[in-house]
Amino acid sequence: MTFSFPVISADSHITEPPDCYTAHIDPAWRDRAPHMVSDDARGDMFVIPGMSRPIAMGLVAAAGKPAEELTVSGVSFDELHRSGWDPNYRIADQQRDGVAAEVIYPTVGMMICNHPDADFKHAAFTAYNRWIADYCSVAPDRLLGCGQTALRSVDEGIADLQRIADLGLRGVMMPGEPATWSEDGSGDYDDPMWDPFWQAAIDLGLPLSFHILTSRASAFESRPRGPRINGFLAIIRGIQDIMGTLIYGGVFERHPDLKVVCVEADAGWVPHYMYRMDHAWKRHRNWMAPGVELQRLPSEYFAEHIYTTFQDDWTAFRVAEQMNWRRLMWANDFPHSDSTWPWSQEMLVEHTAHLTDEMTQAILSGNVSDLYQINTDVLSAV
Repeated sequence: MTFSFPVISADSHITEPPDCYTAHIDPAWRDRAPHMVSDDARGDMFVIPGMSRPIAMGLVAAAGKPAEELTVSGVSFDELHRSGWDPNYRIADQQRDGVAAEVIYPTVGMMICNHPDADFKHAAFTAYNRWIADYCSVAPDRLLGCGQTALRSVDEGIADLQRIADLGLRGVMMPGEPATWSEDGSGDYDDPMWDPFWQAAIDLGLPLSFHILTSRASAFESRPRGPRINGFLAIIRGIQDIMGTLIYGGVFERHPDLKVVCVEADAGWVPHYMYRMDHAWKRHRNWMAPGVELQRLPSEYFAEHIYTTFQDDWTAFRVAEQMNWRRLMWANDFPHSDSTWPWSQEMLVEHTAHLTDEMTQAILSGNVSDLYQINTDVLSAV
């Protein structure tokens, strides 16, 4: 035992099994459901009808592998961490990493957020919600699932929130763009048309999450400039665009109780981003944002309303006092290739050494348990 309180991962994942969608999707969509295929050269892959690239399994569950062994393709489903799809094995992997509970997100479902057909997304997300609710039911205090919604309309989005809550899921992973979004900017998340949706999420107590790779700006849909690895750095930009839209668009101004989560985009950039937002607002709002009225500085909305999750971003720990550390939430990203599993405890001891006990407990446990209303009394330090 390293810490005296239960450490909670604010962002972990499952690995959708081959029948996740085919067995749970509505019958009308069964012949077009996401499904797994095998290829002698590329290994097992999830095929998403309507999307050009299949999803190879190589990085999906590569937690714990040495860097030199990481590969995108050539991996079979049988080689992956079983706890990614079998909840009966999950607790053992949590214990190995010193984690008492996890907020759980999809994997294939992240990429489906970028599907061009909103009807397809709705069918796939409905199937996923059924599957993940069943997965988490094995240990509901330790497996805290997030549902998905396609947001084809405001009314349907509100109905999805209610269904997600009724399934016992603890949060909602939002698509990077709602289905109503158009190139002229209308129908985006700052459009007042979405105000009833934000209020419904508040009323239901469901945190809304924006995860990397769920928007067109961050999903590797186009070739990055320079070497391929340069594109890895671009995935944070898509999340920043969403946060700026919510802040400058007055969403938090209109909904002072709304909380959202910026997931897996690190957090060390937040102090500079808040400064830059304020600079733009003070210096350029008259010509760049005519008619927009905010009663507070953009940084104040960020500090109050936006939670950020991160894994091994030691910069975030170093600059925690330059942002609202009550909104920082550590995560292990298990079982993905960026995961700190199974050496999270060793890393956290080093990265939190300069923090007060209060800050350490908040970032590793208290903030996420408050947001998701996790009963830590039933959890124990691992």
